[in-house]
Amino acid sequence: MGVVRGLLTLVMIIAFAGVVFWAWSSRRRKDFEAAARMPLEDEPSDKERS
Repeated sequence: MGVVRGLLTLVMIIAFAGVVFWAWSSRRRKDFEAAARMPLEDEPSDKERS
């Protein structure tokens, strides 16, 4: 049982490192910067939507 827990821990650490690498990669920077600006942008008025 200890070996299974150790392997599961290793898999979770690798998955976490993968997500961190994906989030901080330079290819994703543009998308994340756009998402970060979304709450600050004005919503289009009713006239602009139609």
